[in-house]
Amino acid sequence: MNHLVQFQACPCCKSVRLEKVLQLKDHSISQESFDLYSCMDCGCRITQNVPCETAIQRYYAADNYISHSDTRTGLINKLYHLARTITLRSKQRIIQKVTGRTTGMLLDMGCGTGAFLNHMATKGWNAIGLEPDPQARKVAAQRYNADVYPSDQLFQLPGETYHAITLWHVLEHVHRLDETIQQLSTVLTKNGKLIVAVPNYTSHDAMHYGAHWAAYDVPRHLYHFSPQSIKLLMQRHHLKVVRTYPMWLDSFYVSMLSERYKGGNLIKAILQGICSNAVALFQKERCSSLIYIIEKEK
Repeated sequence: MNHLVQFQACPCCKSVRLEKVLQLKDHSISQESFDLYSCMDCGCRITQNVPCETAIQRYYAADNYISHSDTRTGLINKLYHLARTITLRSKQRIIQKVTGRTTGMLLDMGCGTGAFLNHMATKGWNAIGLEPDPQARKVAAQRYNADVYPSDQLFQLPGETYHAITLWHVLEHVHRLDETIQQLSTVLTKNGKLIVAVPNYTSHDAMHYGAHWAAYDVPRHLYHFSPQSIKLLMQRHHLKVVRTYPMWLDSFYVSMLSERYKGGNLIKAILQGICSNAVALFQKERCSSLIYIIEKEK
């Protein structure tokens, strides 16, 4: 039997006022159910009774887990690859804008099969990646000749080295959350930027789909952040959120998966993605996913 992790306190604000709000199903791999708890103080949500760090790997072990396998099988995965091609340039522009640099040292944590890492390397950045999955590291090395290392190598990196550190939908997977954020701060240069993209459960599409919202993705997603909880988490590590960017395409991708889980169709998913983005036009922090630009407190 897997050893399970029971959170006793909120990972963001350390409050012990946690209450169950939903029961969620792992639709993509195991079909098992997990409880979702919410912090009554900061609003961070937590997947309870998740497998520990050494036991959770089997919940990633599927050919259709796209960030590790890079599969193009099926309409949704084909659309994912199309969206990724579009967003690579967008991510590059954001990094250059917030760092004020066209080249520099970049660390991509949870780099998967290395597409973003390769894109930045071709644009002149000295880029390395960290990735826990051996198969994904193998694909990155074979396809892009990328410099990718096991994730625990983060704690061996020299201090104040990286001008940009990126976590594209990675922070919600990290078991040793406080240790990891502290080390990321340590290896970030004085004026560097930590760039964190995570799903936003306060988004319109999350509210619409409820327990079927695909971006809960239990048990792989340990935490489910709101804008407020991210800010509090970073403050505890003497970091501050200085800007946010919406990820407009995520609402469509997540809605397509959510409709599949509900037995819906593509038309409903597209309409829901449009509706969610329309809300976010006026309330940016309700976008399906958000990119947080974070820097060290001065």
